[in-house]
Amino acid sequence: MDSPTHEAFDDLINTLTEAKNRWASEEWNLRNEQEVAEAHKNLVHMLEAGMVCYFAMDPVYPRMTRMFTPERKYFGDNPDAMYYDSPISREHAYVMRGKMKGAVYVSITIDAGMEDGAFSSGTLAIINDKEFDVAEDGSFELWLGGEKRDRNWLDMPEGTSRITTRHYFEDETSAAANPEKNPEWSIERVSPAPQRPYNSPDDIAAGLRRVSKFIRSRTLDRPAFGQGGTPPAFVSFTPNEFPAPTPPGDYGWSAIDAHYCMAPYYVGDGQALLITGRWPDCRMANLALWNRFLQTYDFASANISINRAQTKLEDDGSFRIIVAHEDPGVPNWIQTQGQPFGMAFWRFMLAEGEVETPKAELVDLASLT
Repeated sequence: MDSPTHEAFDDLINTLTEAKNRWASEEWNLRNEQEVAEAHKNLVHMLEAGMVCYFAMDPVYPRMTRMFTPERKYFGDNPDAMYYDSPISREHAYVMRGKMKGAVYVSITIDAGMEDGAFSSGTLAIINDKEFDVAEDGSFELWLGGEKRDRNWLDMPEGTSRITTRHYFEDETSAAANPEKNPEWSIERVSPAPQRPYNSPDDIAAGLRRVSKFIRSRTLDRPAFGQGGTPPAFVSFTPNEFPAPTPPGDYGWSAIDAHYCMAPYYVGDGQALLITGRWPDCRMANLALWNRFLQTYDFASANISINRAQTKLEDDGSFRIIVAHEDPGVPNWIQTQGQPFGMAFWRFMLAEGEVETPKAELVDLASLT
């Protein structure tokens, strides 16, 4: 029996098959069995994320959805943060309600170009908790679009397609692995709209295509690591050498008010990456390890990241952070979980003044005291 969903379902299956055969292969610079397996795991995570966040998306009837969990990771999750998103449209006005839940910093950004499931083409607007009122119990209310308000209001520029929320924490343990930190977001359209119809075959086909586009735009449409033009200024391709932390500008799906810094790490057996520096004056800062697909390692069971609250400082206020496979017997150990190669990513949220560039040196593990 004919249905527009046949073609859309075939497109999703073909995208997954092509990504398995090409993106998860030597063509995208994968070098060994472990990296191929992690690419397949990432595809499964993205399939789940696409189904959860994009299959039934509707800006007329929006829904705040948690993007990452300890078991669902893609394109840059964070052990010290919780992210939610929802489709929105300039054709409507909305009210959002949430709670701080102990976060040290909360921001909300608007992204462009994501209507069909594609990767964000740019960050259009941002508001953070310095710019909206929070009640004594940590609750707050934000208005999107509609009549301009003096406080707790965010305009929706041309190109608005999706809203992303970020709750950042500096706890002794991973906030993203703690269900009590759930910020309890909600979003409601306040402008009039027609009654929502039951899903038609065309609606279901469109949802399948969004899932396919979500996966393709984050795999086959992106260049292999180290290829594809000039990377953002905050990205280095040189192992164990960090670039200067810089704001991302309007780089798609980024927090405009952050400083970012990323470089690959490489640590062999019996070695450790000794990182020195100083935390800046900011609202939140951390360092996390990702695999090459920008998925954190298992933060629910291991210390694969470090934030300021978890850091034991030197007498002069500086830090020494150790990235190693084995416990070096000194403070501030970040576990590689046995992975010799990966990505090290710094976030500095709402920094004031200069953000010092972390320095890294590969040393013998036994030399650390």
